[in-house]
Amino acid sequence: MTDRIRLVLADDQAIVRGGYRLICQAAPEIEIVGEASDGHEAIALVDQLQPDVVVMDVRMPGMDGLTATERIVAKYGDASPRVVVLTTFENDEYVYGALRAGATSFLLKDTTPEEVIRAIQLASIGEVALSPSIIKRLLNRHVKASMFESSDEVLAMLTEREVEVFQYVAKGLSNTEIAGRLFIAERTVKGHVSAIFAKLSLTSRAQAVVYAYEHGLVQRWSSDT
Repeated sequence: MTDRIRLVLADDQAIVRGGYRLICQAAPEIEIVGEASDGHEAIALVDQLQPDVVVMDVRMPGMDGLTATERIVAKYGDASPRVVVLTTFENDEYVYGALRAGATSFLLKDTTPEEVIRAIQLASIGEVALSPSIIKRLLNRHVKASMFESSDEVLAMLTEREVEVFQYVAKGLSNTEIAGRLFIAERTVKGHVSAIFAKLSLTSRAQAVVYAYEHGLVQRWSSDT
């Protein structure tokens, strides 16, 4: 099979890596090319193997996953492998640390195998996957009326259709899913997403999710429904 997703697993617990290895080996489109037990090893494997996606644990000895993610993204920029952060810790700071460091997705370790595979698949094409509980945490953290003034300024920069698309991006939907919701072509969605990113100086869908919450957009959209 060609064009398989080249994957590196980074977790300090061998038994956990083994579990994810079994999950990923069941997906024919994924090829595990390396395993790391800490952030230093993860960076070295990225340098050596140039994977498409890295599944990264947060808490590891030596160098933690957030630091490793930040260094990988800083070094490779747009050519960086996508990072899917998986952790047992549903801590707000871990969520923000991961997404701000450049992670594509953040999932909890109680996520189902199917959701893990989907997150890796989405990450490989630059799309975000967030656990529903993570979305709820983001919303609860940023429910502040004062943010609505900030949201006015952001919305004024976007067209009506871009606002519609941005709402779905903030909810973690893929381009295909957005196209289905709005009854438009997927390439049209891609064009709108690119325009949104350019206007708001965003570089990834994960960054767009954080931006939407921090500027009160999700809260505003939720209150309008």
